[in-house]
Amino acid sequence: MASLKGKTIFITGASRGIGKAIGLRAARDGANIVIAAKTVEPHPKLPGTIYTAASEMEQAGGRALALAVDVREEAEVEAAVEKAVETFGGIDILVNNASAISLTGTLQTPMKRYDLMHQINTRGTFLCSQKCLPHLRKAANPHILNLSPPLNMEERWFAPHVAYTMAKFGMSLCVLGMAGEFRAEGIAVNALWPRTAIDTAAMNLLGGQEVLRRCRKPEIMADAAHVILTKPAREFSGNFCIDDEVLAAAGVSDFSVYRHEGVSEAELLPDFFV
Repeated sequence: MASLKGKTIFITGASRGIGKAIGLRAARDGANIVIAAKTVEPHPKLPGTIYTAASEMEQAGGRALALAVDVREEAEVEAAVEKAVETFGGIDILVNNASAISLTGTLQTPMKRYDLMHQINTRGTFLCSQKCLPHLRKAANPHILNLSPPLNMEERWFAPHVAYTMAKFGMSLCVLGMAGEFRAEGIAVNALWPRTAIDTAAMNLLGGQEVLRRCRKPEIMADAAHVILTKPAREFSGNFCIDDEVLAAAGVSDFSVYRHEGVSEAELLPDFFV
């Protein structure tokens, strides 16, 4: 089975949720995980810090480097990339997972919130990619994976929350452009997005326990990311992947392990943009 053993993976927003799940899956292979996130002190409403995530990843069998990083700050990203290379000798994979969300209409979106989403989602993805690319060029099987949706240019995905959709699609535009820009160099750039809502702290804040019950567990995204990141980079780039499609193509037929007990497939909440 393909493995990420010995690979160095730089993951933004990996202190909790999907980013942490991707890190834990890679750690079980014996990968080096760079946890680049903001949370250094426990949050009153959100579980986990970069240090607790690092501890879990080391217990899972990997090596971990916890770095306090705000992806809006160029100097912080540069310093984190340098520290990662100094510690592990290079960077093989970048996962752009950090994201901000506000499901608000045009008149209900303060410009401060608009700026936050665009600075973290679109600009943060571009910035982290730019700083990691010189090191990815030296890697044996380099990948960038953005946690962003397919570019479905339909009114229904924009009208309810224009600012958020623009910010997430900005991440997907990075996939479209960078996949072509770096294809000849063998650097894969792909997107991954869930078919259903995913059980994360952010989803809990948005909808509470009843909504969480109808979400798939973040491990489905972690397992799908693992499949993508172990593919030959020269053969798989520029794709907008959906989690269960990736796993089905890899031979997975039973998705019940990703559901909460007592919840049927029909009860799962669909995600946006799919």
